[in-house]
Amino acid sequence: MHVELQVATLEHVDEILTLHYRYQVDSIHEDDKKDGFITTAFTQEHLRKLIEDEQGLFVAMEDNRIVAYAMAASWQFWSQWPMFAFMIKDLPNVDFQAYTLSVDNSYQYGPVCVDKSVRGQGVFEKVFHFALHKMSARYPVLVTFINKMNPRSFEAHTRKVNLHIVKEFEFNNNQYYELACLTKP
Repeated sequence: MHVELQVATLEHVDEILTLHYRYQVDSIHEDDKKDGFITTAFTQEHLRKLIEDEQGLFVAMEDNRIVAYAMAASWQFWSQWPMFAFMIKDLPNVDFQAYTLSVDNSYQYGPVCVDKSVRGQGVFEKVFHFALHKMSARYPVLVTFINKMNPRSFEAHTRKVNLHIVKEFEFNNNQYYELACLTKP
């Protein structure tokens, strides 16, 4: 399998949203939920800003078809959602490696989505590392969260790309892991 990685452009938005909604918790097929899901809903406008203002949307393509994406952006971008505002407020209480986290030294990674047709073929790792490399020029620390009801995502992020749990928290009656890694070894 040959996968091409690139920073997303506005021309990719509709195809990304199609992939996203296939695996978004509100619209995912119930049988697919056990294999992972995305909790945050996005619009064309959200993705436009993510692309134009943040350069924070990364895609993996196979045969000119988007088979995966990863999002990454400043805390300012994410602050429009209550979950991220909650996390921003708590950043100064989180230490990782030599850093006390802040909006200046960290960014929020995710969601990431890999079409089930290419799962288990290294696409997740490729799009993750591509996004990490691109964001490393701006931030030393990646931060993300995973719902405890999503064990497939947790396993992928802790086993395949070595993210580390920095804390556990509750938001809106859901339990989460907060994870981090350095953007450069």
